This record gives sequence, structure tokens and C-alpha cells, in this order.
Amino acid sequence: AILVVFLIWVIWGIAQGGGTPEQCRGRTGDDLDLCDSASDAGTAIGVGLVIALWAAVDVILGITYGIYRLNTRRT
Repeated sequence: AILVVFLIWVIWGIAQGGGTPEQCRGRTGDDLDLCDSASDAGTAIGVGLVIALWAAVDVILGITYGIYRLNTRRT
């Protein structure tokens, strides 16, 4: 379930970064290119942070599951 939530979050973040941002409307030439590039960089940073959080949660869940399995095994 956690994996599905993170996958949806990443897809939503990428989808929100598409197109021309509202702040860039009305700009032309180099200003428009710079604004679009900055928006794309922000989207990439945001998605990267979500993926890093996803990896951290996976590691924490994996360690927790391993401790649980070691604690409940029969001797």
C-alpha cells in the first residue's frame, strides 16, 4: 500500500510540472525559456525528494520487518 501511495505521488508531481506555469505566462523569448527551465528544475528536485523519502521509508519498513521476524521466530 505504501508503494502505491508513493507511486501516485511521483506521477502526480510529474504531471503537475508539465506545461507552462502560471508565473511564466506573458513572458517571451529568453525570459520564458528561463522561467520554464526553472520550473522543470523545481519539478525534478521535488520528484527526487519524494523518491528519496520513498527509499528511506522502504529501508525503515524493511528493518522493522526484519526485527519483527527475528523476534517472533521459534527457537
